[in-house]
Amino acid sequence: MAQVSAKSSPAAGAAAGKESFAALLEESFGTADSLEGTVVKGRILSIDNDMVLIDVGLKSEGRVALKEFAVPGQPVELKAGDTVEVYLERMEDKNGEAVLSREKAKREEAWTLLEKSFNDQARVTGVIFGRVKGGFTVDLNGAVAFLPGSQVDIRPVRDISPLLGTPQPFQILKMDRSRGNIVVSRRAVLEESRAEARSELVANLKEGQVLQGVVKNITDYGAFVDLGGVDGLLHVTDIAWRRINHPSEALQIGQTVTVQVIRFNPETQRISLGMKQLEADPWEGVEAKYPVQAKFKGRVTNITDYGAFVELEPGIEGLVHVSEMSWTKKNVHPGKIVSTSQEVEVMVLDVDPVKRRISLGLKQTMQNPWESFVEKFPGGTELEGEVKNITEFGLFVGLPGDIDGMVHLSDLDWNTPGEQAIQTYKKGDQVKVKVLDVDVEKERISLGIKQLAGDPFETAVAGVKKGDVVTCTVTQVTEGGIEVEVGEGFTGFIRKSDLSRDRSEQRPDRFAIGEKVDAKVTQIDRGSRKITLSIKAKEVEEEKQAMQEFGSSDSGASLGDILGAALKRKQQVGEE
Repeated sequence: MAQVSAKSSPAAGAAAGKESFAALLEESFGTADSLEGTVVKGRILSIDNDMVLIDVGLKSEGRVALKEFAVPGQPVELKAGDTVEVYLERMEDKNGEAVLSREKAKREEAWTLLEKSFNDQARVTGVIFGRVKGGFTVDLNGAVAFLPGSQVDIRPVRDISPLLGTPQPFQILKMDRSRGNIVVSRRAVLEESRAEARSELVANLKEGQVLQGVVKNITDYGAFVDLGGVDGLLHVTDIAWRRINHPSEALQIGQTVTVQVIRFNPETQRISLGMKQLEADPWEGVEAKYPVQAKFKGRVTNITDYGAFVELEPGIEGLVHVSEMSWTKKNVHPGKIVSTSQEVEVMVLDVDPVKRRISLGLKQTMQNPWESFVEKFPGGTELEGEVKNITEFGLFVGLPGDIDGMVHLSDLDWNTPGEQAIQTYKKGDQVKVKVLDVDVEKERISLGIKQLAGDPFETAVAGVKKGDVVTCTVTQVTEGGIEVEVGEGFTGFIRKSDLSRDRSEQRPDRFAIGEKVDAKVTQIDRGSRKITLSIKAKEVEEEKQAMQEFGSSDSGASLGDILGAALKRKQQVGEE
């Protein structure tokens, strides 16, 4: 047994040694193979031509580009002998060198830390370094993440260049290590900070407080100002004391403004802001600056259907009502008299500092054409003008000074009724008129056409007076009396009771049209241009005269004596 053992012992030892070496070699290669795809430590042997030679304990070294060790914003500080961590991609390449990567090593390190931050919902720091479709790329300490354009800021950012290359806090929204995808948001971080700032701002907010803000949005009625986590409304009427038609005239998005808190509702958290409140109120002492009847120059800022607003100074506007714009242009839109931005002279008519209103007049700065007219053309002046309009009550005639006068129906013709006389006129006719009356306050001028010639009635009655007996012609018979023609075309009237002294003869039907009768003139009415006559009065007068002429005292008690005595007695009673 010992011999066998002695003989076989060297062979067995050799076999065992071979097996042991093979096992060790296999173990060594197996371990090395298992290192592929992991981060290993290595020692820098040398740095040459921007390449770093690293020994990672394998049969061959590997090379890594120096730039892979660079950290944004910091210089690369490496030297031979330093220990570094690299990613082993393959044991060897075609040149027999190990394939190493510092970037992948950093990425692996970063992913481990990022996964922990993602699970803990903690913020991470990164640097925006490039632009891609739909957003930007962010370096998270070696791991590349995608930042969507909508997640850059709370508000749209037009220029991102100030953010490039600067470390920024981010929140990881999604990550998939197997695909190498990471999505981050800067906006989420800002909103969280904004919420904290908002709570602090709202807690300390009070009316009258002056704050700095940024114009966030502009609407037709005002602008929303970001006060740092909370928005306030700056109404268009509180931007400036002067009139602003649209907020964009004074503000623009992104502009930094100083505002004052006018009202704050803690329940709804609505904040009303003002800018003009930080400036002096131009309405203080406005009555002294703009006394009534004083004239000033201003600029037309706005035109409406009822008038025009004129700015006397920034923040002070007055209204020129449409009725105060022109002496002659009535029912005309103000836009046809003045235009926006036009400089005009106005007169102050009324000032109400409480309601912040100033009434202005434009026409008051010009001479009143009615006053000018009455100075140049007093009553009785004869003029010629164009028929501007024809109405049911008369003619409107254009006069000097761009004003109109009216010829009433009753002043068209002496003899023809106005309804008939007006039919002989049409618009555009040139007519001659006489000024009858001018009412400056009511802006009315009364004209006459028939007054250009003498009144034929006056001519006809020139030799006639009350009590005269005239011969007239019956023109019409009515139940109340008869109409008669006196002189050349003028009518008179004899009432039924005046047709005869005898009551039985007071019948209109006993007269015929065209019959000549004598009657006594009892009244001449120049207003109605009519003469009232009486046959009865003529007969009484004739009888009286007859009794006086033919009556005799020797003939006894005649009718004439009786009538004479009665008349005498009546006269005596009247004298008493």
